[in-house]
Amino acid sequence: MVLVNQIDLYGKLNGHAGCVNTVQFNSTGDFLVSGSDDRQVMFWNWAMKKLEFSYPSGHLDNIFQVRIMPFTDDRKIVTSSADGLPLDMYPPTHPTRHPTLDDYGLEMHFHMIKKVRLGQVLEKSEVETKRLGKHQGRVHNLAVEPGSPYIFYSCGEDGFIQHLFCCYSFTENKQSSSSIRLNAIVIDPRNPNYFAVRGSDQYARVYDTRKYQLDARPVNTFWPRHLIETHDVHITALAYSHSSELLVSYNDELIYLFQKNMGIGISPLLVPHEDLQKLEEPLAYEGHRNSHTIKGVSFFGPHDEYVMSGSDCGRIYIYGRRKEPHSAASIYPVIATCGIGKNIKLWAPSSNDFLPLPPNVQEIMESNRQAREDHSRITVTPDVIMCVLWLHRRQALTYIQSRYNTADVEDDEEDKFITAFSGDVSSEDGNSRECSIS
Repeated sequence: MVLVNQIDLYGKLNGHAGCVNTVQFNSTGDFLVSGSDDRQVMFWNWAMKKLEFSYPSGHLDNIFQVRIMPFTDDRKIVTSSADGLPLDMYPPTHPTRHPTLDDYGLEMHFHMIKKVRLGQVLEKSEVETKRLGKHQGRVHNLAVEPGSPYIFYSCGEDGFIQHLFCCYSFTENKQSSSSIRLNAIVIDPRNPNYFAVRGSDQYARVYDTRKYQLDARPVNTFWPRHLIETHDVHITALAYSHSSELLVSYNDELIYLFQKNMGIGISPLLVPHEDLQKLEEPLAYEGHRNSHTIKGVSFFGPHDEYVMSGSDCGRIYIYGRRKEPHSAASIYPVIATCGIGKNIKLWAPSSNDFLPLPPNVQEIMESNRQAREDHSRITVTPDVIMCVLWLHRRQALTYIQSRYNTADVEDDEEDKFITAFSGDVSSEDGNSRECSIS
């Protein structure tokens, strides 16, 4: 707790030309990798606040996730993105309008291909990139199998989970549900046979890789009891602890910590209503707000003593999850956060003094709670929805026309890129659109 009370802003990493959506430390904690709306991947020496190298990812749109494969000497980096938009949002002359043929001779439009790519770091910081997998919807999340330099998973809004190998382009498709858009996947570090996914409903589903070929249904399902009859919430982030506890963050709701024995089994539809009401309630964390954009959630500390989350109010919330946390005196923790700004913020116990909570902390949390409750009572008419969709489509069309008029569509062959070092790019503001915590 002493170190947590001394956490202060350590520094900022400037270099990206767009919002930074994802950050991750390497296995030793010496370096940090980031991905952005500018479609660049950047590799940082965070302690020196120095950019080591950057490269164009090969994606056509915003990078959502970047991961370093373990035991590769930090030379293999996998990425996923929001490649592509609905076809009618592209100008008529854009190459996306013209279909190509896939490996089976079927028409394939570029707007359909949401890619998962591999960056192979060579000598002198040259990087070769190639496509490893593709989805029919945006690919928000990747999960690397613990300890494996080759195997990882991707999940997409098409409802499919892909089992990928970063040494060659082989994939296995596993469909979670044809009606659920998948946005996150995490692997149980204690037993990598199990992974949890979240999507566009209130359930966190756990699957067993040993059973999916015989039975594609989940082996367990988790959700808070009071959300059984709720259909207007969804999960935005998941995290596993080293003891297989599952941390679940809901949009405009709270964060919940589930023990392994709190699951309800394959499906809530198979459980009598009276048994559902007997479910043990998970530990809940409140005070933040997770509404306007996606907020990450994670454990913090060598023994997962703390829970961390971003918030709409632009703050990081750190919750103690045990009454007597383990001592972390020999550990120098560093937190990296990113969001709507073009930089990465680094946090560390660098203050010599205990930093008190803001004097108005109760007012901040009460404001978040009130906004969450007010939002849950808002009713939007169909006319308003159609107006918003029309404005969104018009804005997207204008953006695409200005962005792609002179752009070439990148093919699936490998491309070699030379290191490009960044200049100084200042953060536009400190508000957090997406707080991804690593």
